[in-house]
Amino acid sequence: MMSASEAAKRAVEHVTAMTGRSAESVVGIERTGEDGWRVTVEVVETHRIPNSADILAAYTTEVDADGELVAYHRARRYPRGQVERN
Repeated sequence: MMSASEAAKRAVEHVTAMTGRSAESVVGIERTGEDGWRVTVEVVETHRIPNSADILAAYTTEVDADGELVAYHRARRYPRGQVERN
């Protein structure tokens, strides 16, 4: 069984490969069933000056028990520092 930290590491690798952008951080992880993980990875989509004006995106991924990418999509885009309201 893959650990949460290994699943997060693999998700970051997949998002980096698929988008061509560097990962900023892992902002969420949860187990999906007995053998998979859903991982949300934040990336910088557009670098701006100053960097407080960067545009970030959150990508939701699913990896299986072997760390292979099963699904991914961009969940949202937002300016750096934007506070999420519920």
